[in-house]
Amino acid sequence: MYHNPVLLHESIDALITNPDGIYVDVTFGGGGHSREILKRLSDKGKLYSFDQDLDALNNTIDDERFTLINQNFRFLENSLLMYGISSVDGVLGDLGVSSHQFDAAERGFSTRSDAPLDMRMNVLQNLDAKKVINDYEEEQLADLFYYYGELREARKLAREIVHYRKNKKINTTEDLKKIFSYIPQFKQNKFFAQVFQAIRIEVNQELDVLKEMLQQSFNVLKKDGRLVIISYHSLEDRLVKRFLKNGMFEGEPQRDIYGNYTKAFELLKSKAIIPTVEEVEQNSRARSAKMRVGIKV
Repeated sequence: MYHNPVLLHESIDALITNPDGIYVDVTFGGGGHSREILKRLSDKGKLYSFDQDLDALNNTIDDERFTLINQNFRFLENSLLMYGISSVDGVLGDLGVSSHQFDAAERGFSTRSDAPLDMRMNVLQNLDAKKVINDYEEEQLADLFYYYGELREARKLAREIVHYRKNKKINTTEDLKKIFSYIPQFKQNKFFAQVFQAIRIEVNQELDVLKEMLQQSFNVLKKDGRLVIISYHSLEDRLVKRFLKNGMFEGEPQRDIYGNYTKAFELLKSKAIIPTVEEVEQNSRARSAKMRVGIKV
């Protein structure tokens, strides 16, 4: 079951400036955003949507203006070129794990279900959560818990995993949770959400892939084209915010003698756009969502 898309009308209102234009939805999922984009396009408009998850192919849209590309969005630029597209009017990305992926217990994304340690968005890739947890060195585990899960006790967690797996392989989400059964009940939800997030980001290289997609979006956008990104945790949002501000992820842009630098984007709004209280009540996934919109200079 694919649930309601987050910030649906706000995102499409910000994205569509030319009904005859070419648009890209880099996170097709259940197709909610894509369907709304198609409603706003004329007969001349085109939409190219990306999703590496094979399950998403079941939601394809029968519309001659629509093309679904079964690829990771890190291949945005080359994939569009294969269809003869070198520039577009807008790019939309609704990041993170879809409700469907969380609800499909066997995928191992959810902290609520006992399932194999998997967490692959692309089920054909080799690296999965089981390999990360059982094969990574202690220092590697500590780093990913610290940087991707923002867990202060990262070294302790890594040490406990390595100690546990000396005697028994960690195969399921419950096996993993058992190692940390000492965590107080009132802290468990947030703690395990951070642990699972860290592993999932590593398995899917989410932050590296996001950087590649943002840079390629800039390359393919026409002047005044819109980049609309919805993110769900601070690691993603910081990258998006920084990129929209100066086209970089780290370091400082070169400035002229007056202290000015060439902007990549103008912001549609200076602050992130967040869902209404009503939307959060109807769709819990919207709770942590932040949307940022850049207009290519």
